[in-house]
Amino acid sequence: MNYGIPKYPRMRNLREDKELSQKDMAGYLNVKPNTYSRYETGTNSISLDAMGLLADFYNTSVDYLMSRTDDPRPYPPKCTKYSGLN
Repeated sequence: MNYGIPKYPRMRNLREDKELSQKDMAGYLNVKPNTYSRYETGTNSISLDAMGLLADFYNTSVDYLMSRTDDPRPYPPKCTKYSGLN
């Protein structure tokens, strides 16, 4: 049990820093507000696509949102050096 401790506190902190509501972010991700709330607490799993959208929205990395790094800078753009390998 998480007892109200958010699994992704940075999602909440970044949202609150921009003075956005959970309803605002739910609309951005095209989910119900209670679903977004459950993303922040970790009650519901968030898809990689949704996490990527949030990272782009906040101009940070998925790893930062997940507290895997303390560096809030986004990763550099995709490398096109190997784009011919597809």
